[in-house]
Parts: sequence; structure tokens; C-alpha cells
Amino acid sequence: MTRSYGGRGLHGQTVEALAAMIFGGEVREGGTLDVHALRERLGVSSTALREAMKVLAAKGLIGAKPKLGTYVRPRADWHLLDGDVIRWKFAGGPDPGFLRDLHELRAVVEPPVARFAALRRTPEQLATLERALGRMADGSDPVETDLAFHRGLLEAAGNELMARLEVVLGPGLAGRDRLVHGSEHTDDPVPSHLAVLEAIRKGDADAAEQAMRDLLDKAWRDVEELL
Repeated sequence: MTRSYGGRGLHGQTVEALAAMIFGGEVREGGTLDVHALRERLGVSSTALREAMKVLAAKGLIGAKPKLGTYVRPRADWHLLDGDVIRWKFAGGPDPGFLRDLHELRAVVEPPVARFAALRRTPEQLATLERALGRMADGSDPVETDLAFHRGLLEAAGNELMARLEVVLGPGLAGRDRLVHGSEHTDDPVPSHLAVLEAIRKGDADAAEQAMRDLLDKAWRDVEELL
């Protein structure tokens, strides 16, 4: 799991504040960060600010050059597969291009994941999927239940590398879900997820893959309705 800095004391708050300035557009690519002004604005010590900046530098967001000082690096340098970067990207507001890119990534990854899950899932993994869908049907938090279902799929695929994609897909799906489920146009997500689960339960790999493609088509229509 990618470490999330939100709520982790003064250090986490400083990291989040700096990230909000970048992703909110206050400081754009190539723009400089006035370290002295930031220290006073955020009410932190030089050491605390420096440590927070190290986090953003490690994620490719900021750099430092002689005479120029600390600056926001070009977007091409940002670690867009980092869970925190994805979360901050969504916090900055809906980005149609980023939502499209996320959907295309899911379309590449999740149908084969569903296929493998139909062939490899264990009884315990199937039970995890059933619990997630049960909570979804009961009206529990739609973001958390959707995440639980898709995480369960990644685990059920029986591929350690695919399971690690949760680091990317988890924050992306959470950000997308918060946008979509906050809209009044959201359809019931249970039937499309149930179709995937039923195919996995039966061990029907072709049906599971197709059901996931159908689910993703619906998910994209939800995004288009939102936008």
C-alpha cells in the first residue's frame, strides 16, 4: 500500500498543504515556491518544511536549481502512478483527461483480472467478494464497498503483480467513485457487479471477462453523465 500523508500530524498536514497548492493551480508547472513565505504561511519550522518538500520531491512534483530555487517540475516528471499523487489529482477537481486515462487503464487490467479470478479464486476469496457485494446491496458506503469488491478481484486473480496494482487502481477508483456517487445521476451499481460475481462463482472465465467489460462500459457512462 502507498503511504498516505493525510492526517499524519504536522508533517502530513504540511505535505497536504503544499500538494493542494500545486494541484489546485496556485503554483503551476515551472512556478517557484517561496520557502520563507511558505514557512510563515504554514506556521512551520524550516526543518518541517524541508522534510515535507522531500516527500513531494520524491514523488517528482518539485525540484531545486541554483538561482531558481525550489520549483514545480513539469507534469511529465510527476509520478502519476503514486497513490498520493492520484489522490491529490482528484482533490484538485474533475479532470476529464485524467478520468479517461484511468478508465482506459482499468479497461486493460480488470477484464483479464476477472477472467483469472473465475479460474483461480479460492472459497475464501469468493466469500470476500460476496461480502463486499452484500454491503453494496445494503446501501453501505458506496466508495468503500466498491473498493472492497475490486480489491477482492485483484487478490482473486492469483497473480502477485496484478494484486500490487491496487496501489494505483485503489486511489484512482476511490477518487472516481467520490465524484460519481456524489452525483444525483448514479445508477444502481449492484447488478453489474453481481454479473461479475456470478460468473466468477461459476468459474466461467469468458462470462466473467465480458461482465467486467460491461461493468466498465457502465462506469464510463456514469463519468460522461457527470462531466
